Amino acid sequence: MLIYNTLTRKKEEFIPIHEGQVSMYVCGPTVYDLFHIGNARSFIMADIIRRYLEFKGFKVKFAMNLTDIDDKIIKKSNQENIEAKAVAEKYISAFLEDSLKLNIKRADLYPKATEHINDIIGLIKDLEEKGYAYNIDGNVFYDVSKFFGYGKLSGKKTDELESGARIEINEEKKNPLDFSLWKKAKIGEPSWESPWGKGRPGWHIECSAMSMKHLGETLDIHAGGSDLIFPHHENEIAQSEAHSGRKFVNYWMHFGFLNIQNEKMSKSLGNFFTARDVLSKFSAETIRLFFAQTHYAGPLNFSEELLTAAGKGQEKIVNLVERVNQLLSSDKAGQSTNSSSQADFNSFRESFVSAMDDDFNTPQATAVIFDFVKEANRIIDENPNLDKAFLEKILEFLSSTAQDVLGILNLNSVGNDNGKSLENDLIELLIRLRSKAKIEKNYKLSDEIRDELKKIGVVLQDQKEKTIYKKVKTDA
Repeated sequence: MLIYNTLTRKKEEFIPIHEGQVSMYVCGPTVYDLFHIGNARSFIMADIIRRYLEFKGFKVKFAMNLTDIDDKIIKKSNQENIEAKAVAEKYISAFLEDSLKLNIKRADLYPKATEHINDIIGLIKDLEEKGYAYNIDGNVFYDVSKFFGYGKLSGKKTDELESGARIEINEEKKNPLDFSLWKKAKIGEPSWESPWGKGRPGWHIECSAMSMKHLGETLDIHAGGSDLIFPHHENEIAQSEAHSGRKFVNYWMHFGFLNIQNEKMSKSLGNFFTARDVLSKFSAETIRLFFAQTHYAGPLNFSEELLTAAGKGQEKIVNLVERVNQLLSSDKAGQSTNSSSQADFNSFRESFVSAMDDDFNTPQATAVIFDFVKEANRIIDENPNLDKAFLEKILEFLSSTAQDVLGILNLNSVGNDNGKSLENDLIELLIRLRSKAKIEKNYKLSDEIRDELKKIGVVLQDQKEKTIYKKVKTDA
């Protein structure tokens, strides 16, 4: 398996630190608003990468941080006249809800900055003791000049760097590139006690503290949007490696921008659609297919026309599933025929794996799936009597690739008629709401949903990674 490593600027064979295990950290949202569809691209592509690693047999420990204290959150709290904590809680809930709707698997960990203040303070103290940080009247800065190799991720040279986007301008700093580790408290802002007085952590130090606490001093994979390469990820390296003396991350992965008319989609530019808005018009499977048809690292233009085209492609997969289900439920499925030998399932699987092994080449992987759909339809057209084993293999292939890896198919929601599709959609909706309730530790609601579904003949089975259901007859 090859991964393009931003640090080395080349594809490298993936060799995990511990055999059979992968530690993966993804920069999550700053929770001050609904996330936009550009953010969703990063979250979905990270999800596909995680799913494929699990498909390959790796045990993945997946962490996505939630930045729940930040200037933007404080600004929003002032605008809405509510506490910053309430703003964060509101949009954390919205993020988890919309992530579930996008078929994004739950992270193993969602560390929050405010729950790791002691870890952050400890890391800053260590950097200060080692001479990498300095305190100016309660504001603590990282001294970039002390870290050899600063700029190695972004390819930037310190003597050529100038203050730019997201680099704080502060006359107290020794160098314009020095960045905040601890910010002195301002009147009316949330703050915590520290050796430097009341204050709050800087953005960059949060990710270093949380990732190293939960995944170790060296991570297998660290991923995020391309806009995070500099300064955020560059600063994470400087902080973490100065602290541990070890390589911070073995494989850095970055996702390309989602553009509108070739301009990056962003809230600051105002040219964005929230994921929730897009989900009101297009299914999660269609959105995921739209993203999967472009390599994760490349730019992608967003438009409703392109999403509509992706939807038509997704329909082809669904139509095949419905066709197979109808044959399986009819008397046309025989016990034996030579149809099984006419489709080389192993060849399609090998092509899918080959594509994904090459730096998660989802465009090629989706092409394999559509080739498979075309071939399966051809065989069905040419064979009036197909054995059940062959038909079941079609579903097995689509389940393991289109559903389990790419998330562009949901077999549970594909019914034989509109009534059953609606019924299954409603069951899936209740399962998502129950999952959300469990994340929020609302176990009373979670149990109530499970029990009420059971009364009407829908039995839920919680598996390690997801919840499945089966319909049973009831006495009613």
